[in-house]
Amino acid sequence: MERFETVIGLEVHVELSTKTKIFCGCSTAFGGRPNSQVCPVCMGMPGTLPILNRQVLEDAIAVGLVLGCEIRRESRFDRKNYFYPDNPQNYQISQLYQPIGQNGEVCLEGKDIGKKRVRIHEIHMEEDAGKLIHDETGRRSFIDYNRAGVPLIEIVTEPDLSGSEEVIAFLEKLRESLRYLGVSDCKLQEGSMRADVNLSLRRVGETRLGTRTEMKNLNSYHAIADAIAAERERQQEILKSGGIVIQETRRWDEDRKQSFSMRSKEDTKDYRYFPDPDIPVLRISEEWIGRIHESLPEMRGEKKKRFQAEYGLSDYDAELISESPYVAELFEKTVSLGAGAKKAANWLMGEGFRICRERGLDPEEMALTPEHFAGLLRLVEDKVISQTVAKELFESMVLEDADPERLVAERRLATVSDEGHLKKVTREIIEQNPKSVQDYLGGKEKAIGYLVGQTMKAMKGQADPTVVTRLLQEELSKLR
Repeated sequence: MERFETVIGLEVHVELSTKTKIFCGCSTAFGGRPNSQVCPVCMGMPGTLPILNRQVLEDAIAVGLVLGCEIRRESRFDRKNYFYPDNPQNYQISQLYQPIGQNGEVCLEGKDIGKKRVRIHEIHMEEDAGKLIHDETGRRSFIDYNRAGVPLIEIVTEPDLSGSEEVIAFLEKLRESLRYLGVSDCKLQEGSMRADVNLSLRRVGETRLGTRTEMKNLNSYHAIADAIAAERERQQEILKSGGIVIQETRRWDEDRKQSFSMRSKEDTKDYRYFPDPDIPVLRISEEWIGRIHESLPEMRGEKKKRFQAEYGLSDYDAELISESPYVAELFEKTVSLGAGAKKAANWLMGEGFRICRERGLDPEEMALTPEHFAGLLRLVEDKVISQTVAKELFESMVLEDADPERLVAERRLATVSDEGHLKKVTREIIEQNPKSVQDYLGGKEKAIGYLVGQTMKAMKGQADPTVVTRLLQEELSKLR
């Protein structure tokens, strides 16, 4: 029985988080009214001249350094010629002959994939195209050019991957690095990170690569895994039946769980590349690269180790807290304001992540500030509010940041410390729950937990559970 191995290379397009486009001053903000963020330059009008956004270049160099690439001292832009409705100039300004970075690598490690080294062939800068919007009838299409000219970097790997697990691990590692650098939010659902999968099969034992296909329109890890599995099966059936795989670009349909041919795969010569005559050669000095290198932030691996050493977090806790650079910064600033590291981490990992999960929020969308978070933890520490009340306030603060002391005063949520009033409530609870009382008096010590819970419920969480437990024990001891 013939056996085949899968060979995969990736082309990852990442939208940079600059405020303006790569060659003009138009806004890159997501979700604007169609064709409201355009100008003669990004619309490709005759006589206009592109001017490179310096931040795009520095972001590309930073990414190259983090991925271990060689940064070219001379780099330039080229014109990639192709005709498509959402490409206003009928060519794309990209980099073919002298990309900004080459020969990097990403090292992966995981229980499902072991240790894996993925080589980076190159990193180049380019401009994005516009967006086609099709109406429901399928008879008309509209073009939104807001995205035309948005800066991209394309990260091209060598064919070093062999399955969806490795592909997703690579994309996760890449996403982590880019988010820590702050160059992109890498949101697949908004298109700011897009992966094209080049896949081929070869018989086990062969060294020559098979004919590859390029899979486009993959905007989630789930879609990537499904597309890889389906394309591997499709190519395997062709090869087993004696057929020939055609080099082509295919579109993945997530609803139908299958791919469709878009066009034959073009070679470089089909695009008729030539150096862009309007953009000078970029000459990058050692000093400039050195300054960018010195400004690189602490990356996740380093931060995770420091959190364990400096704050005493477990490996698991440090892993979760460092996953998002936003959460890591929120945690560290909160601790610097006097909060206990373990308590701050537990609140973020427990209540914070639960609220984000239930509300469909990214951690970066939490409105919580370090000052108010630290203030909430102080109120709990000083027993001004109970843990129950603190959880209620925390959710409000995550969704719409507010001063916890003001919320406590406005909602009258301070812990009731009047023991006379608490004694009255505990007596009522004892009278209302004779079975639990009998269970407790009969030796079932845990039965008091139910009575504490009922008392806290009656107090709407505005009581200290320790005080409530003591008062209940005192009242119950009188019944022995």
